Amino acid sequence: MTGMRVVQVLTLDAGGPVDHAVDVARGLASRGHDSHVLGPRTLRTDTARAAGVTWHELPVTSKVDVRGGSEAVRRLWSLRPDVVHLQDRRAGWLGRGLAPALRARQPGVGVVYTLHGVADGLSDLVAGNALAAPRRRRDRLYYLTGERLVTRWGRSRVVVPSSAVARYAVEHVGLPSRVVDVVPNGVPAERFATADPTHEAPRAVWVGVLAPVKRVGLLLDAVAAVPGLRLRIVGDGPLRAEVAARCARPDLAGRVELTGRVADPSPYLADADLFVLTSAAENCPIALLEGMASGLPVVSTAVGGVPEVVRDSVDGLLCPVDDPHALADALRRLVGDVDLRTRLGASARRRILEGYTLEHCLDGLTATYHASREG
Repeated sequence: MTGMRVVQVLTLDAGGPVDHAVDVARGLASRGHDSHVLGPRTLRTDTARAAGVTWHELPVTSKVDVRGGSEAVRRLWSLRPDVVHLQDRRAGWLGRGLAPALRARQPGVGVVYTLHGVADGLSDLVAGNALAAPRRRRDRLYYLTGERLVTRWGRSRVVVPSSAVARYAVEHVGLPSRVVDVVPNGVPAERFATADPTHEAPRAVWVGVLAPVKRVGLLLDAVAAVPGLRLRIVGDGPLRAEVAARCARPDLAGRVELTGRVADPSPYLADADLFVLTSAAENCPIALLEGMASGLPVVSTAVGGVPEVVRDSVDGLLCPVDDPHALADALRRLVGDVDLRTRLGASARRRILEGYTLEHCLDGLTATYHASREG
């Protein structure tokens, strides 16, 4: 199927879902589709436009942002898409709620929602994840019952990037397995130069949003326990001040660099010796795939869909969640063994090339788009 008008809808301006949506939009345009993004301006908006993507700047600031939501509805209505792809939770509610009206006007419109992750208060319902935040009374109503009802109402297909979250969607949300498609995330591997993980003074790199679920404090405690290891943290978020204060303490002073948000992490990945992920909960993290595409060995918590991507002792070293001692031991092992870093890093890049490139992802999404239009 060629020549589809695909409109991706975002309400976020940073994070893995945004990076994924931009890569998908560019990939669709390169395949000859009429690729649109409806959402707030991001650090990568201009890059997307240069690649042939039509970007409609429109912030939706909250679930109760009536003005922003109304304008998003008006834009979707005027664009007359063949497929609407909803890339975050707020967008998912908005688009699936509108789906029956879109189909009444234009039969055959496909509606697809990507479930990038699970609410922090329900994260332990995904195998391997820890509970990332206290469970609230409304979580089950909103994220389980509500998700099930709005998906049924919108007759939408749901994309999940890992089998672990697919099981959550079927067993806990209650979605029929026939509407759930596992399409792993993918990255444009050609954009990432292969790193040389053999520096005498090794540097670890961490990429993400500085938020509680990412367990950055665990990362810093582990790095502090590994003499000689330097760390670069690429990203920003609500915990930045707390992280900066921790980095200034004597055991880390001068060893950690905070870059803030960047449009393209690839130069920092190319300059690293190993990639670290310390989250309490994940699905199929874009940052992880980018690190592996750069030829970096991985040290990661074995959460969510991560073990589906990283094979322990083949592409990296997996650790139990919330275990700073195990994390420090894994870091120490890689820091002290250049040959191991080189072998795991080469295997990590091959892993991406064999199944987690953007082209693999686009093939899966295109099949889902086709199925969504057939009803």
